Amino acid sequence: MYVVMNQLHVPPEGRENVAGRFASSSEKMKEVDGCLDFMFLQPSEDENYPVVLTKWESREHYENWIHSDAFKAAHKPRKENLDQSPTQSNKIFEYTVPHHL
Repeated sequence: MYVVMNQLHVPPEGRENVAGRFASSSEKMKEVDGCLDFMFLQPSEDENYPVVLTKWESREHYENWIHSDAFKAAHKPRKENLDQSPTQSNKIFEYTVPHHL
């Protein structure tokens, strides 16, 4: 298993907008080959940042996703409307999972 966390640096006033963008992603991610789980984690405190957590069958499945036309299409609206997207930056964390239930 392979896990990827995308920590989004979003000001508190923009978090509803970002959560809405990711709400539609969860259904689409069900169709992505190798994607086992997709979660949007909303912080409970203002000093924390939202996280998009995905679980994959393998790193190869994740790599295939990020190089796919579907990935590019999913991120195109943000690239074209930066003034409407409150995401200031992000940081990706990737993990292999040697043990899990």
